[in-house]
Amino acid sequence: MFIHLLGFGIIIPLLPYYAESYGASGLTVGLLTTSFSIMQFLFAPIWGRLSDRIGRRPVLIGSLLLTSLSYVVFAVAGSLPILFLSRMLAGFAGGTISTAQAYIADTTTPAERTKGMGLIGAAFGMGFIFGPAMGGILSRWGYAVPAYAAAGLALGAAALAFAKLRESITPGTRTSKAELRRGAAPLLHAIRRPVVGTVLLLFFTTTICFSGMEAILALFCEHQYDWGPSRIGYLFAYVGILSAGLQMGLVGTLARRFGERALVRTGLVLMGISFALAGLAPPVAVFLLAMGGIALASGLTTPSLSGLVSTATAADEQGGILGIYQSLGSLARAIGPFLGGLAFDRIAHGAPLWIAGAVLVMAGVAAASLPSRAHRRLSEAGAA
Repeated sequence: MFIHLLGFGIIIPLLPYYAESYGASGLTVGLLTTSFSIMQFLFAPIWGRLSDRIGRRPVLIGSLLLTSLSYVVFAVAGSLPILFLSRMLAGFAGGTISTAQAYIADTTTPAERTKGMGLIGAAFGMGFIFGPAMGGILSRWGYAVPAYAAAGLALGAAALAFAKLRESITPGTRTSKAELRRGAAPLLHAIRRPVVGTVLLLFFTTTICFSGMEAILALFCEHQYDWGPSRIGYLFAYVGILSAGLQMGLVGTLARRFGERALVRTGLVLMGISFALAGLAPPVAVFLLAMGGIALASGLTTPSLSGLVSTATAADEQGGILGIYQSLGSLARAIGPFLGGLAFDRIAHGAPLWIAGAVLVMAGVAAASLPSRAHRRLSEAGAA
């Protein structure tokens, strides 16, 4: 997953400039990002349920091959329609993060689940730390070179998975074809489940707030601190390193000691306070402290929510439920930047941060309904 997401990180910072070379407007650039997220929203549950049926290994290998193809299409795109095609194909193939999470769920005990999910989150964060730097260096030779590099990385990850990755589910735990078809409308069923539904709504809300912040952060820092692209890049690296570092090491220990509910509530409240503080445009030192708080809060919240939803789900539906989980995240990433930009333009430069901060604190209060420890609710999944 790190290699896969490294390639993704290479492409993302280059996309606006590449699109502008074909005459894209700001709206068109935004639609390119939205097209990726919408495809993930539509297909993540399908990939997840398919992995419950045929296994995780073929789904992961197939998605990496399709991802490699999408980067090749990106490299050779001679027009905006082909560029849209490449991003839609990448979104279609990229809906399998939930399958990787399901693999972690298959191979960890409930008590170790949050630690395993933290490793996926760390791989995600590290890909976004190193990928943009690689993309910036390689773009000196044109936009096609980073795309070909990303295609090569995805192809290499597919080869690694083919050689090293063993299947994690047995025939006895796979869903039947009838069960696969019966999952045609799984979202409402999932939301109605006590623990799963609460976690899905908390994750959706948190992702809207966080993606809205990401979308306007560069503009906010430009207006308030007169920062250029290089300082914004350092800021994102700072946030990414703190969040990934926490998820790689400490979050599993904290989850075993205090339980996932405590981590989620602490993370959401800390994130809300940090958002509000950052939105006040305080002195730079205080602003960086607030951004550090956001990074640490994200490192606590993200794997804990993943661990909770996984341990509240039966073994034969891990892929499907985690697919819905990631699908809602994709939908939130399509909505959040729009709402953040609207608040930035219509209310105040700090408004996306103030509003998100208030919502996150309220979400932290709502998290009181979660179980104190994820693995205690494992039996609920079988009953559901």
